[in-house]
Amino acid sequence: MLKHRVQKFIEEKNLFTLKDKILVALSGGADSVALLRILLSLGYSCECAHCNFHLRAEESDRDELFVRTLCEKHSIPLHVIHFDTETYAKEHHLSIEMAARSLRYEWFEKLRKDREAVVIAVAHHRDDSVETFLLNLIRGTGIDGLKGIPHTNGYVVRPLLQASRDSILAYLQDIGQDYVTDSTNLQDEYMRNKIRLNVLPLMKELNPSILETIQETSFRLTEVAAIYHQNRDEAIKQKVSVLSEKSMRISIQDVWNDSAPVSLLHEVLFPLGFNSSQIKDINRCLSVPQSGKRFLAKEWEVIRDRDELLIQKIESEDDIPELLVEELEMTSSFEIPKHKEIACLDADKVSSPLTIRKWQVGDKFVPFGMTGKKKVSDYLTDKKFSLLQKEKQWVVCCGEEIVWLVNERTDNRFRITDKTKRIIKIQIKKDGI
Repeated sequence: MLKHRVQKFIEEKNLFTLKDKILVALSGGADSVALLRILLSLGYSCECAHCNFHLRAEESDRDELFVRTLCEKHSIPLHVIHFDTETYAKEHHLSIEMAARSLRYEWFEKLRKDREAVVIAVAHHRDDSVETFLLNLIRGTGIDGLKGIPHTNGYVVRPLLQASRDSILAYLQDIGQDYVTDSTNLQDEYMRNKIRLNVLPLMKELNPSILETIQETSFRLTEVAAIYHQNRDEAIKQKVSVLSEKSMRISIQDVWNDSAPVSLLHEVLFPLGFNSSQIKDINRCLSVPQSGKRFLAKEWEVIRDRDELLIQKIESEDDIPELLVEELEMTSSFEIPKHKEIACLDADKVSSPLTIRKWQVGDKFVPFGMTGKKKVSDYLTDKKFSLLQKEKQWVVCCGEEIVWLVNERTDNRFRITDKTKRIIKIQIKKDGI
């Protein structure tokens, strides 16, 4: 019997217990109604949440009325919210489907916290998981896309995941429970509906057990994916050098030496917003000895620099460092700081307000201890700066003259001497300072 299979699944996966409060996502469709009725019959404490997305005119209001009536009949607390989904989708540049998903789960989680529910129970079932498997396969996906729908995702749980659509409908018929039907589910305008209405029936002709077969395959791939990610995580730890929260690097030789170099790059770069096509291009550029090749995602960039790939977060206009400037009287007890993060200049030699900017091609300064000018680009090259380090280098200027190559070297023309009376002390403001 379906409800006993559901109970066994809940216990095996440790989804929740009889002591827990469950927030049930109730659309009014057969699967969500069956989920609610099964949980109630098993003795679980439930509250319901219903979203009216106002996408299907009178049908949307019909669904809400059905849900209200059902919850009243069974004395179940119900929470309803109305969304202007189309406006939200336009404002956030999302498809209607993704907009509804975003609105739904954000509200579910807020409601779960407010009502002190342990989990949000949603009614995805086996057929949904199979459709997701095929949908991802058709669009193109990695191994994670072939795992189907997971039984848990944070606080979201899916107690019906092993139940078929036919068994759900049979259960509702047995208990005499009606439900509402979304008319768009009967139209093959959307890819998922095409799979449900056209592809799966044809596949069933070839293999009557195709749903079970695909589900079993996705279960096996879930285990394979776990092994794969463990291997990839270990490889990333060994081969990717994290320089800061905003930058990292990886040796091209280490990529080549990996058993699956493209997958290594994918696991590093895909989470940063690089798509599969870009990652293939990045992999191809490894065989061409050309420094300076750049690839851009929305927030990150990859630069080929000699024998390394440099990865950094793209700085915005608002990321200009703030200068901390302090003027001091020169005394016999004053000692010039030894570390490069602080610059000390002769205040009487600083004739204009200090400004900070990125260094530019053609910039020159007189490095401390030297007498002749040197190009900033040559200085950075001599110090073996990477392309990313060069791009992130700031200079502090007095008018047109550079007085400090930030955190590197001051200009000898502004140095402190035995004639100095006043000192300007400069450093970059850090978090917490």
